[in-house]
Amino acid sequence: MSKRDYYEVLGVERSASETEIKKAYRRLAQKHHPDRNPDNKASEDSFKEAKEAYEVLTDSHKRAAYDQYGHAGVDPNRGGQGFSSSDAFGDIFGEVFGDIFGGRRGGGGRQVYRGADLRYDLELTLEQAVFGDSLNIDFTTLSECDVCHGSGGAPGAKVNTCETCHGNGQVRIQQGFFAVQQTCPKCKGRGQTISAPCDHCLGQGRIRKKKTLAVKVPAGVDTGDRIRLQGEGEAGRNGGPAGDLYVEVHVKEHALFERDGANLSCEVPVSFVTAALGGSIEVPTLHGNVVLKVPTETQSGRVFRLKEKGVRPVRGGAIGDLFCRVMVETPVNLNEEQKELLQRFEQSMLKGGAKHSPRESSWLDGVKKFFSK
Repeated sequence: MSKRDYYEVLGVERSASETEIKKAYRRLAQKHHPDRNPDNKASEDSFKEAKEAYEVLTDSHKRAAYDQYGHAGVDPNRGGQGFSSSDAFGDIFGEVFGDIFGGRRGGGGRQVYRGADLRYDLELTLEQAVFGDSLNIDFTTLSECDVCHGSGGAPGAKVNTCETCHGNGQVRIQQGFFAVQQTCPKCKGRGQTISAPCDHCLGQGRIRKKKTLAVKVPAGVDTGDRIRLQGEGEAGRNGGPAGDLYVEVHVKEHALFERDGANLSCEVPVSFVTAALGGSIEVPTLHGNVVLKVPTETQSGRVFRLKEKGVRPVRGGAIGDLFCRVMVETPVNLNEEQKELLQRFEQSMLKGGAKHSPRESSWLDGVKKFFSK
């Protein structure tokens, strides 16, 4: 099944800014997150599709490769757990243009390859995202072999200059009127051959290892934000630098609060009596409980704003607010005495006419006019 266009997935124009892309991704991530849609395969697929599109379009190098070559330019099936634009270009053109796309030259003319970037999906509670946290993450990556230290040779093995490329790491091939260079097929760009390969890494110079890292999560992060850990990706080849690890944040759904940027919102149940006569109720916030004064004749759905009880954005700016939506709770499980009191109350209300329930009376008048047409 062919992949959809990444811009189409996020619902943005090809000229969209990074801010517009992040906003579109955040909306889709919240809508299709697995926590909100358990056992929903369609939502799970949409979430993964949006995440993949977001990762490419918010990386300037990957986006440039995608805009020019489409999905082939950012093929995620290359490079293990992660991929980089240099890997994509190297796979497509490396055999023809050698070090232009596949890597750079190291000592003695050998090919040096940077390790692939990796991505780690980190789930946080709302509290962790708002206030920040320090935690450890475990992941598996290609690391430098502890035995041969990246050389690929067994201890004491003899290292010789490659006879095919004479230590250059590349060979020159004449194709008609054109002469092209490509990575040496014998030494794989190292410029050297080893008499006995390392038994630990089978001559590759890298092994797959489990790694534990401490990650400091800054206060105010939100779903879609990424934390870059430089040099913590896959180890490079032939002495090349390691790639980076990108920790992508996903904030779990909260039992009380919903987040929209720097602002939070919640529903607050209020008794019928408190809504009618007014009163004070205790409202929880992420910064501790506060007292909310409910004025008389408060209607269900009214929103109260608690200033600076939201989130301070990770990139700076004013602290957001908490918006409390009042929901008047209808009494349940009434006994006979309570039912009788309510019926007497209703009779008393009817004597006052429309003044006690103006919205209901106005609605009934509208219904009558509608059916009298």
